[in-house]
Amino acid sequence: MSAVNSTVLQKKLDVLEGLIPKSKAINTSVSKANVAWHIDHSLKVINTVVKNMQDSDPALYKDNFSLVGKLLLKFRFFPRGKAKAPKYVTPPEVILEADIILQLAEARAQIKTISSLDNNAYFKHPLFGNVNKSRVVQFLDAHTNHHLKIIKQILK
Repeated sequence: MSAVNSTVLQKKLDVLEGLIPKSKAINTSVSKANVAWHIDHSLKVINTVVKNMQDSDPALYKDNFSLVGKLLLKFRFFPRGKAKAPKYVTPPEVILEADIILQLAEARAQIKTISSLDNNAYFKHPLFGNVNKSRVVQFLDAHTNHHLKIIKQILK
């Protein structure tokens, strides 16, 4: 998957948007959080990651991407319940549908900017190390997919 192929992410956003009417659904045997939390978190991650890449200094990029990161991205898999969302991508206590819709619009715009980023634009992931342009679409796809799987189980 090329770094500039953001179509896959746009499709994921369409899926997230379609889930908004079910945002209040919860199944505590699957997740402590409701569907809205997973949608909001996924959007916050996309928006924060792309913004951090835009603000990064490509000259400072170092390829320190971890073996664990490489394996998880290769298989597009994130283990459940192993990581805790950092505060800056944690949804608020009360998630408003209007906020989700605004974040969705921002994510659609942000994704379109990925292709114009420097190849060494990057963001620092707490477990994987630096994620640059060549890996970011794959990362965001795998992360969003992880939360879509949880949502699917909540709605079963």
